[in-house]
Amino acid sequence: MATGGNLKGVAIISGGDAVRGSLHFIHDTSTGHTHVRGRISGLAPGLHGFHIHSFGDTTNGCNSTGPHFNPLNKSHGAPRDEERHAGDLGNIVANQDGVAEVYLKDLQIPLCGPNSILGRAVVVHADPDDLGRGGHQLSKSTGNAGARIGCGIIGLQSAV
Repeated sequence: MATGGNLKGVAIISGGDAVRGSLHFIHDTSTGHTHVRGRISGLAPGLHGFHIHSFGDTTNGCNSTGPHFNPLNKSHGAPRDEERHAGDLGNIVANQDGVAEVYLKDLQIPLCGPNSILGRAVVVHADPDDLGRGGHQLSKSTGNAGARIGCGIIGLQSAV
């Protein structure tokens, strides 16, 4: 689990007939940053909202993952905003083949401690996240990112 100050997690993404992928989470305990890397295919080309949701429950597909992970009770925002849910990771971009290569780092999604994302879900949405700036009634809660088209539960990655 811990090697060189890093904790590692993984999520296998699935949804519908085509959405598939895997994401690796590497939490550098010395800096607090969590790096998220991976690839998701089967998406429509363009932007897709990308969030950590509160529950690692997929009994009703991605719909049972609950709201965005928001332990500090803030409004929805962009990843670099001070006012944002911890789970607000912005958008990923799918190329013309429907493949999104994911690489990001964030300080609000640790793999340990009281606000750990282990056991929670990562969700890909059908539409772009408006980052809380869309003027729509859903902007400040969900980013108006539309349907949940793919998700996976974040678990500890084995050392093997």
